[in-house]
Amino acid sequence: MIRVALIEPEIPPNTGNIARLCAATQVPLHIVGVAGFRLDDSAVRRAGLDYWPEVILHRHSSLPDLYQAVPEARFVYLTTKAGTSYVNWQFSQADCLVFGRETRGLPPEILSLNWKRCLTIPMLNPKVRSLNLATAVGIVLYEALRQTGVLSSKPHDF
Repeated sequence: MIRVALIEPEIPPNTGNIARLCAATQVPLHIVGVAGFRLDDSAVRRAGLDYWPEVILHRHSSLPDLYQAVPEARFVYLTTKAGTSYVNWQFSQADCLVFGRETRGLPPEILSLNWKRCLTIPMLNPKVRSLNLATAVGIVLYEALRQTGVLSSKPHDF
């Protein structure tokens, strides 16, 4: 099963959008480390996130804790610094798509230790340094779901 992991997310609306995406696609969402906002039930209710019960949410205090929780996963790291495009990657259902903080991305030590599994989203305008985190997750997650056949196996209500 494909998973999404956010390392210390900082911006509540981004995490909310990603959580909705994960709920809609039935993809587990892993929050790693300390989020820059509250995720308890009262905060979620106050924010009006009516889809929150549909989110398959897992919390981990650190990246090693995430690795230990899903040992069968292949971790794929998304960064603007990588040379390999996500469109040239063969995704598998065991992949966990790992995204860093909105302001800093993934730490350099994580990237250097996992460089062969670091991917980027190509941008045509060199003056734009990055995409919004929720947009980036949506792009890569839907490609991973398409490649692994998950989208074609779901019934459509239209």
